[in-house]
Amino acid sequence: MDQEIGGRLRKIREQLGISQRQLARQSGVANATISQVEAGKINPTVSMLKKILDGIPRSLGEFFAEDLQPQERIFFRANELIEIAEGGVSYRQVGVSLANKSIQLLKECYQPGAGTGKHELTHEGEECGIVLSGRLEVTVGDEVAVLGQGDAYYFKSSLPHRFRNTGNEACELITACSPPSF
Repeated sequence: MDQEIGGRLRKIREQLGISQRQLARQSGVANATISQVEAGKINPTVSMLKKILDGIPRSLGEFFAEDLQPQERIFFRANELIEIAEGGVSYRQVGVSLANKSIQLLKECYQPGAGTGKHELTHEGEECGIVLSGRLEVTVGDEVAVLGQGDAYYFKSSLPHRFRNTGNEACELITACSPPSF
């Protein structure tokens, strides 16, 4: 999937007429890093890819659904959820295109030790989630909590935040973000 991420990034960047150096300046990510991502030589963490996409700007959901035809739908089977991450973290989004939508709903899964990366996330809006199984360390600003099954969180997404599975088993949770920005 590294090649797919790199190819998608290059295609979008070129369609917008943005050079790698320009994207580096706009996103605050080193030009060499963007070059390696586009070449499929490195697999960006979720937070790194989000930071790169903020320079375009595109949400993770839009990035991964780019080639799909948006359809107005009401029901989605489990196998129709759109995967917008890879590796140790899985984000399965309800709906293909969230353009003109108010909420982004995800089923997330963090493998043991996996997280959103060393860079904290920030974006407009609010987000919340409830842990279905496993343990998840949630950092919001200066506050840190390890949440277990049935525990939940709710915060303004403009606060720096990150997530990490500190347990020995996969952590699954359902999350929502408004407006869609991930």
